[in-house]
Amino acid sequence: MRAYIQLIRYGNCTMAAIAAVIGVFIAFNILYTSSLDLSFVYNSITVFIVVFFVTGAGNAINDYFDYEIDVINKPSRPIPSGKIELSKAFSFSLALFISGIIIAFTINWITGLISLFNSLVLIYYAKTLKRKAFFGNLSIGYLTGSTFLFGGAVYGISGLYALLILFVLATLATISREIVKDIEDIKGDEMERANTLPIQVGVQKSVYIAALIGLVAIISSPLPYFQSLLNTRFLYIVALADVFFIMAISEIILQNNASMSSKLFKIAMMFALISFIAGSL
Repeated sequence: MRAYIQLIRYGNCTMAAIAAVIGVFIAFNILYTSSLDLSFVYNSITVFIVVFFVTGAGNAINDYFDYEIDVINKPSRPIPSGKIELSKAFSFSLALFISGIIIAFTINWITGLISLFNSLVLIYYAKTLKRKAFFGNLSIGYLTGSTFLFGGAVYGISGLYALLILFVLATLATISREIVKDIEDIKGDEMERANTLPIQVGVQKSVYIAALIGLVAIISSPLPYFQSLLNTRFLYIVALADVFFIMAISEIILQNNASMSSKLFKIAMMFALISFIAGSL
């Protein structure tokens, strides 16, 4: 059992599931004036389980397709170490995908479709997309942002709309950071013959693309406030997040320090997440 928990990267699953629950909380506070009730608790628990299962399935299927690479680079992982057979890892991943999708459809058809689509994206990403320049970054950005979208979709079309701008902002910020991470990992990726954006178009062009996408996210960040979706607390904290985003972009452009830029992006995204929560209270 410990090997399977390691296979799904439970910490990563937990963080994604918490982000989705935050989406439920934000959508509830935007759409309703009543206090939290049993339906909110039920929806939160259900959303947590679905996202945990689907994220875990995605991590497992990723290790399944990366088996040959992990034998060299990560021999201690459950599959290359022999703790879990390749076929059993695939079956386990499939079981998690199916379980997550079925539970998602019990909430409503929108959450069901998002869960189904995300599962297909995770499989296609693991098999093909992560080796495609920019498309791998785009899919990770979408999957990260969609955790909020999924939480909002619990409340139907209205909830989906309420979280749409937060989905876009999270997606843009994640894409920008993923490109910076590819710049940071370019030497290792070249050895593995990966086809990341920096390898495809060069480091300098990738820096400009990451900076441009990051700037779009910064400029767009006050929109939830101006759309009256979130209150002034959001505006104050997201301004702090924007400062770290600007520092991250400056670090990669002026100092050519991808490692520090990636860390600053991570801090910025943490403050952005806090701003979403604070702005919905």
